[in-house]
Amino acid sequence: MGRPGLIEDYALLSDLRTAALVGLDGSVDWLCLPRFDAPSCFGRLLGDEHAGHWQIAPAAEATAVRRRYRDTSLVLETEFDAPGGTVRLVDAMPPESDVGSDRPSLVRTVEGVSGEVELVLRWVVRFAYADAVPWVRRLDGAILAVAGPHGVVLRGDVLPERVPGQRAHEGRLTVREGDRLSWVMQWSGADEAPPPPLDAAAALRATEEYWREWASRLTYTGPHADVVRRSLTTLKGLTYAPTGGIVAAPTTSLPETLGGGRNWDYRYCWLRDATFTLLALDNFGCRSEAGAWRHWLVRAVAGDPADVQIMYGIAGERHLIEWEADSLPGYQGASPVRVGNGAYRQLQLDVYGEVMDALHLARERGLEPTEQAWALQRGMMAHLERIWQQPDKGLWEVRGPDRYFTHSRVMVWVAFDRAVRAAREFGLSGPVERWAELRDAVHAEVLVKGYSDEVGAFTQFYGGTELDASTLLIPAVGFLPGDDPRVLSTLDVIGRQLRHGDLVERYSTHDGTSHVDGLAGREGAFLVCSFWYVDALTLAGRREEAEAMFARLTQLVNDVGLLAEEYDPVARRFTGNFPQAFSHVGLANSAALLWGDVARHQRQRARP
Repeated sequence: MGRPGLIEDYALLSDLRTAALVGLDGSVDWLCLPRFDAPSCFGRLLGDEHAGHWQIAPAAEATAVRRRYRDTSLVLETEFDAPGGTVRLVDAMPPESDVGSDRPSLVRTVEGVSGEVELVLRWVVRFAYADAVPWVRRLDGAILAVAGPHGVVLRGDVLPERVPGQRAHEGRLTVREGDRLSWVMQWSGADEAPPPPLDAAAALRATEEYWREWASRLTYTGPHADVVRRSLTTLKGLTYAPTGGIVAAPTTSLPETLGGGRNWDYRYCWLRDATFTLLALDNFGCRSEAGAWRHWLVRAVAGDPADVQIMYGIAGERHLIEWEADSLPGYQGASPVRVGNGAYRQLQLDVYGEVMDALHLARERGLEPTEQAWALQRGMMAHLERIWQQPDKGLWEVRGPDRYFTHSRVMVWVAFDRAVRAAREFGLSGPVERWAELRDAVHAEVLVKGYSDEVGAFTQFYGGTELDASTLLIPAVGFLPGDDPRVLSTLDVIGRQLRHGDLVERYSTHDGTSHVDGLAGREGAFLVCSFWYVDALTLAGRREEAEAMFARLTQLVNDVGLLAEEYDPVARRFTGNFPQAFSHVGLANSAALLWGDVARHQRQRARP
């Protein structure tokens, strides 16, 4: 009972403020309150039960477990077959209707399906990444746990009792066919009055209705509709409603290498990841998210364009100081557990291209233009004109030397190209001729320095021979046509050297050590890279191969349709933070390219 499950054992709950991960054993093993990036109160995912969790499960070992989300919602049902009968656990986090509120609630309901089952309810709260044991007391039919600024209130039909000597609460109860019992845990600031009781049944209905209404806007009806729509719902679940920010993942420090040290905090808003997520949602009819994200972007990067960062906090915070939480031993011992992310200070030139592309596409698709957005774009371009010739850290955020990464150079071209198009197609003011000259200069440079005749492919960085899956994006952004001989050759070389079955590694490694960051341990395959390969096949005219590969990749999702950052083909397990926006973005955008109405990959993004 004390250890977390495998990464693929988890399901996601979200109220568009924060997220919880629920295991196959009915245990909530990860929850940060009151926001995605707040300290955890349930941290068993990165330790053991003493790091905090909330489990409701049969007292005897279940003989079978089945899970599903209700339709396209984030209301989770888990059915346990146990000696004597079957029970159903229903979990949800109701989205707040008040945009200015951060008062998350976790609602859990048990329903007796058949027979009679004894359940155990174990509730262990540990605030501040398991570094703070709360003061717990009963108050008016509730349990209140407080430590420093943090507090939660638990109410329910049967409240657990304190376990002597364990700093935990536990209860046992018997559920018979037709029984229905509920519990609600609510966030409460330590200096605030406890929130009023929440009607669990009404909250479940409201949560289902919210997601049903949201999903009704999704326009996708092509093949693999269930898994595509689940990916889109997951991406929506990673948005922070009060600001429009989009987190890369709701977790920190799930290892890219099992037992290793590639453990990073992803609970922040990367400009790159957010723009890709926005495009994925927009491809299928979710237009309001585009306006919210643009509002977040303009506010987050306000000021001197020279100060633009690659990532921000979910409310636009600039300082994401990285430190190690030694109160948590790490997922299955993979240490350190990192909080914050030092990469926020890196120079990654590709983000200029991604932001310019997303804002240009939003304008093309009818999002009402604003003076602030174009002023921001002009400021970014003026700064890019000054720094575009510098090396950078690249897409993969290397913690090694700066280089002239080919993908970064391609995205510099995208930035200048979209600036030219914005001015010419929408009559916006700007130094169009200078931008056009720089665009053409970068294009010529990449063709000379980014492509290696020796390798027969675009390489990871100028003068190198290593491969990088990010070069598969060259036709997707319109830098070259998908059937250009250099693009086709790159696709073939990557297929021979980085593709293993349907899994594509993000770059070359040597002897289990990355030449990019020097960290030991062979990482899993980045799942988004496999979907980039599908896109490159599609744009190369090899549609039958692309469709077959996409179909096989959809089989990698877990039982409730979720993907992690990576997949370890040896251990046959998910690795990296979970669920990962980038992976679900790749899946959704590949479906859009194959079966959706997505002209931007061809007409709108082709080089003029």
